[in-house]
Amino acid sequence: MRKNVIAGLMSLALLFLEIRADAQVAITPKTLEITFQKTSSIVFPFTIRAVDRGSRDVLVQKAAGVENVLQLKAAKKDFPETSLTVITADGHLYCFDVQYSPAPQVLNLSFSEASAKVASFNEEETDQAQVHFDCQLIAAETKRNVSKSDRRFGVKLQLSGLYIRNNVIYCQLKLENDTHVDYDIGQLRFFVRDQKKARRTATQEVEIKPIYTEGNTEQILGKTQHIIVFALPKFTIPDKKYLAIQLMEKNGGRHLALKLRNNTIIKSEPIDM
Repeated sequence: MRKNVIAGLMSLALLFLEIRADAQVAITPKTLEITFQKTSSIVFPFTIRAVDRGSRDVLVQKAAGVENVLQLKAAKKDFPETSLTVITADGHLYCFDVQYSPAPQVLNLSFSEASAKVASFNEEETDQAQVHFDCQLIAAETKRNVSKSDRRFGVKLQLSGLYIRNNVIYCQLKLENDTHVDYDIGQLRFFVRDQKKARRTATQEVEIKPIYTEGNTEQILGKTQHIIVFALPKFTIPDKKYLAIQLMEKNGGRHLALKLRNNTIIKSEPIDM
């Protein structure tokens, strides 16, 4: 009887260990070759938040002015194999076994969103995965909660939606081209400007750069229309200023603009999904 009880307990213990082992997720490192005289680049789908290299033999930096491109180079030739880990803003961990090669077969890597999510960040950080999702959600929204438009020469620029989540304001723009002449977009930008320009003084303007853009910002084909969603860092507009949304045609003259004041911006609706 006692032997049967002991055997049963041992079986349960082994089963528990097997279940725990199955619950663990192993992240297999990807082999990465770098060299001394050339720079390698890794493109990640989201902003790089943390980088750890296993050895000083590997030189690492983010590309100047770019948040999701990591540049690597060997500090010396024939260094022993080492490691590199990178965590991005969406909470994904990337692992590499870094090896020296005089002539790497691949100098530039680009990743899709296939990786193991093992980290999270505090609410003060911009969740880029959430921003990406929200832009896609708003792009599919057909209900308008605001309507500001400008139409010239058969082309229409319309602000049809304003939304907010956390510290991000989303602008849904509808672009229409009722002509047979394709519209090549030269600029589509956001500025905070003075309402009036005093004599002999320069106009004060501050550009608001999007965090993320969903949609085609290159061209509006003839007889078509499409939606573009811009994710902007949260802002309000000071007195005697306005938000200008400027659409300019490349090598053309069909330029359009919208003017928004605070009473419009504060109508941004919360995203409840």
